Amino acid sequence: MASEKPLTKKARMGKIIGTHNGTFHCDEALAVFLLRHTATYRDSEVKRSRDPAVLDVCDIVVDVGAVYDESKQRFDHHQRGFEEVFGWGFNTKLSSAGLIYKHFGKEIISNQTQLKVDHPSVQILWLKLYKEFIESIDANDNGISQYPTDIKPRYKVRTDLSGRVSHLNPPWNKSLDAQGMDAQFEKASSLTGSEFLERLDYYANAWLPARDLLVSAIQSSKEKVDSSGKIILLESFLPWKEHLFDLESEDTSSKSSAATYIVYPDEFSGNWRVQAVPVSPESFESRKALPEKWRGLRDEVLSETSGIPGCIFVHASGFIGGNKTKEGALQMAKIALE
Repeated sequence: MASEKPLTKKARMGKIIGTHNGTFHCDEALAVFLLRHTATYRDSEVKRSRDPAVLDVCDIVVDVGAVYDESKQRFDHHQRGFEEVFGWGFNTKLSSAGLIYKHFGKEIISNQTQLKVDHPSVQILWLKLYKEFIESIDANDNGISQYPTDIKPRYKVRTDLSGRVSHLNPPWNKSLDAQGMDAQFEKASSLTGSEFLERLDYYANAWLPARDLLVSAIQSSKEKVDSSGKIILLESFLPWKEHLFDLESEDTSSKSSAATYIVYPDEFSGNWRVQAVPVSPESFESRKALPEKWRGLRDEVLSETSGIPGCIFVHASGFIGGNKTKEGALQMAKIALE
């Protein structure tokens, strides 16, 4: 970290990121990490100061300065009147992390995934990472409660990312000099950044491929299984629920033929499952549960009742059933659909 003494831009080499000194927080720690993964600010030096003379010579300033102006590369969110949100259906007020992610996130994702910045998958990942990772940091830093304030939580969470960054600051009865605080800030920035990259890696290399496979399965199922699209056959297990609802929300024409049953192989037993699609991703209520007369039955009794060989079980609520073969599970879905 550099000292408080300001340097003119002509008098030094490389880009400089400015942020405030003193106690640090999760949002600017992550903002700095993200900037260091852009082409412009890669591996930049960081100046931590509140001195306007020091900040004025920085190439970009985050979380301090009371200015939000992309053209001037100033990204603070503390000033009166600041109400910037991410958009795309997200209404949480942005912190410095959200601001930097909003303006630089697609470039960072493009760099990490080796996809062109205008590739559709970059857009999908950009929105997903905001929803699952950045938004909570924005809300925490801006003091936005996750739940209505009249609900008292049963316990406190102190192990979230913002809490772990906070614990890297020295306790009240132990002081560190500027160099020591800067070193702790670097630890915080690395911590937030490593978790961001791990999450991005998961969504890019596990979550997104599942979406692509589901898209293919939907089309194949309409051609080979059920032309209405109400039965979707997956040839291998994959996490389908969230993707299905996302795809349906993106394609309004699919509402008339919303999926009713998903047929897929059990990832452990080798048997097959038929699962009723819930009315929403978090709901226990199904769009159309398996027939009531099947529910709670097992094995031969279920096969005799349903007229389908190889049946294993149907849950008492009717949300899922099992069969020894793919053909049997598909038959269960087709009869249930009738």
